[in-house]
Amino acid sequence: MFLYVNFPSWIHPQIFPGVRFLGLLRWYGLMYVFAFTTAYFLLKKVAKEGMLNGLKTDGKKYTINEDDLYSFLGTGILFLLLGARIGSTLIYDRSGLYLHKPWYIFIPFDEQGNYTGFAGMSYHGGFIGGLIGMIVWCKRHKQPVMRWIDAMVCCIPLGFTFGRIGNFLNGELFGRVTTAPIGMVFPDAERFSSSLQWVQDMAAKIGMDISGMRLVNLPRHPSQLYEALFEGIILWLIIWFIRKHKKFDGLLGSIYTIGYGTFRFFIEYFREPDEDIGFVLGDKTANIYENASLTNLSTGQILCFLMIVGGILLGVGCYIFHKKKSNSADN
Repeated sequence: MFLYVNFPSWIHPQIFPGVRFLGLLRWYGLMYVFAFTTAYFLLKKVAKEGMLNGLKTDGKKYTINEDDLYSFLGTGILFLLLGARIGSTLIYDRSGLYLHKPWYIFIPFDEQGNYTGFAGMSYHGGFIGGLIGMIVWCKRHKQPVMRWIDAMVCCIPLGFTFGRIGNFLNGELFGRVTTAPIGMVFPDAERFSSSLQWVQDMAAKIGMDISGMRLVNLPRHPSQLYEALFEGIILWLIIWFIRKHKKFDGLLGSIYTIGYGTFRFFIEYFREPDEDIGFVLGDKTANIYENASLTNLSTGQILCFLMIVGGILLGVGCYIFHKKKSNSADN
């Protein structure tokens, strides 16, 4: 009995594989459309519920309208995409291409003119970019930053789910090798020499016959789906439940930042670190394809730890500000 599954052969990155011109349309891009559409309707719902009611501009009562929601979301998305792309090239690229030819950051073609899409988007870069975009919009429209951020984080996780499903459909960002029954053989995953002892041991445990093979494609954790579940659906449910019970502005933003950082930190133990970066803490010579030690930390885990710390500081700071404001009102 095989203790693994194969990546479904009917799934292709292209929506219309083999169709000229339409072959440029990819599921990953469509997932972005689903994500942003979902975020808009959820933002519209929380606005109708009154989360953004009672705001004032220049001392006057201000009524939120759809133009505000469109421009707020549009600004956030623009900065998010810029941050995600720039963050990916700054944090994860080791080829030096973008350093010497920075225009390729925003061109969906490689040096040979082949269409690649915008391969390489950093979540943490997008997080910072989106945050800057929301702050810029709020300052420009004289709106309370944390209240709008709280409204936005009610929408982000569920939209994020579509992004990770897009990664899965692309057969990318898969996890480390595993002998768990949920392990999946991704067609574009790196293959390993059958002469390596650890490869032989893995294959034996899952009943994979590698006799006669020179290179072996071992099962991986479908970590994209783990992220879609925990960083997407579960985190969204937590925030969605709490949204009507928040005690101060900034609470939901803090919960999102801590929650995402925590979920992603642990899921990183199942994700495969970038080969050219490896582990940044712990045994830097360790095999990145196996989960040998909890002390071996990836770049993503360091960034997630900073998110957790930042989320805690944000929550404490917003609570102190709320108490001071309440005490001043009482006096």
